Amino acid sequence: MSRAGQRIGCIAATDSGREAAAYLGALWPDEVEVFDEGTVANSLRAAFGHCDAVVAFLATGATVRILAPLLGHKTTDPPVVCVDEGRRFAIALLGGHYGANDLARRVAAALDAQAVISNARDAEGIRPLPPLPRPARHLVVGVGASRGVSVDEVLETVDAALARGGLDRADVRALATVDLKAHEAGIVAAARLLGLPLLVHPAPELAEVEVPNPSEVVRAAAGTPSVAEAAARHAPAAAPGRLLVEKTKSPRENPMATAAVAVHDQGPEQARPEQAGRLAIIGLGPGARDLTAPRALEELRTAEVVVGLDQYVEQIRDLLPERVRVEASGLGAEERRARSAVELARAGHRVALIGSGDAGVYAMASPALDDPDTAGLDVVCVPGITAATAASNVLGAPLGHDHCAISLSDLHTPWPVIERRVRAAAEGDFVVSFYNPRSAKRDWQLPKALALLAGHRPAETPVGWVRNAGRPDQSQGLATLAAFDPAVVDMYTTVIVGCSQSRIVAGRFVTPRGYRWKE
Repeated sequence: MSRAGQRIGCIAATDSGREAAAYLGALWPDEVEVFDEGTVANSLRAAFGHCDAVVAFLATGATVRILAPLLGHKTTDPPVVCVDEGRRFAIALLGGHYGANDLARRVAAALDAQAVISNARDAEGIRPLPPLPRPARHLVVGVGASRGVSVDEVLETVDAALARGGLDRADVRALATVDLKAHEAGIVAAARLLGLPLLVHPAPELAEVEVPNPSEVVRAAAGTPSVAEAAARHAPAAAPGRLLVEKTKSPRENPMATAAVAVHDQGPEQARPEQAGRLAIIGLGPGARDLTAPRALEELRTAEVVVGLDQYVEQIRDLLPERVRVEASGLGAEERRARSAVELARAGHRVALIGSGDAGVYAMASPALDDPDTAGLDVVCVPGITAATAASNVLGAPLGHDHCAISLSDLHTPWPVIERRVRAAAEGDFVVSFYNPRSAKRDWQLPKALALLAGHRPAETPVGWVRNAGRPDQSQGLATLAAFDPAVVDMYTTVIVGCSQSRIVAGRFVTPRGYRWKE
């Protein structure tokens, strides 16, 4: 519910909006903070991540598009109200029953505007009666799920089961599942977002619990004929709970989660909470926010600790809730970052280890997974768009046939080894993507590599370069192998050299696939 004393973030895109935001700040000085993080999008993301509620003097469509990657669940996201340019309407956009409706009314009254409420009961002016007092109950929600289920679907399924039984989430004391699902990200994140312990029970123990809907399919997959119902009822040191809601499937079209609810005479304190951590190794992509995978954003939203290179941490800091612990370090500390991430995960934390591009390509997955202490950890690698594929799409389709990637940095690989690989790529007529082509102290490796390639392909072979692909300061160019000037590139540049069949078509770098079909 909207309340005095909360922190309200205000964002505006125009002079009129900024004037209105300043007015609210003067009217409610202890609550309002006007955000200006350089761009409207950054300001809105920052307010959403750090405030109890948000008032956006923006179009509703723009607000939804900016916030879409950050949305979690209606019970945990801050309520959002939009005010139009003419200051005629205060629209409860997100979280109506969780504060947006009341905040819209407050803002409308302050600005002499009209509150726009879309929830049916509130729109009709009908307020629900206060519930009758009743004793608190000890409810346990058992959860089963397919691998890869999202946190949103788990939360929706829990709510569906509670609604089916007319039960109150406030009475839920724990979520419970089978040991096979102890590290299932969606279930673990749901428990954390609800502020509940996750109780994990061995499959053989659940198999002994009497349930109304056993399944041999579930037994084959999980080692017990029931997960949701059995986990809800199971109490290791007490009598089983009484089942109030039988197995309820997710309301989605292709359900990936089930839930059941049981009531226990005593709280579930004697059950075993799961304390194991999780390590998510995340590739953020080339730099543009809309090129970061939704799964990566989900992992960042549910992480407890984020570990990464300082410049990459700053790239996504606005996405992180205030509760998140951040461990940032500079270039050259890659192995220390990887080790720290593994240690934190083993200590029971949900850790996100971040890097640019794809985490498995010249990035953090290698040193992290090379650590034997990852044995037994729940580890997930989230793919990202690599520098080579990002650059390729800027230039055209240079990677349309066989290609390889070679780093020209000799900090970790001796130059003779790099040279041997370049020669092999030249002799094999591969398209080559060069990573780390040049730095202030390394300026001769790229000319040497180009000379090796020139001995095996025509002088007119296309060469393309892209600096900071996908970022606001992106730049790029095309040349031929004979005319290309290595001085135009730096350590933020990816260079792609074509094969003997590559060519420039309508200003685009293309390597034909060479499709040939048998008649």
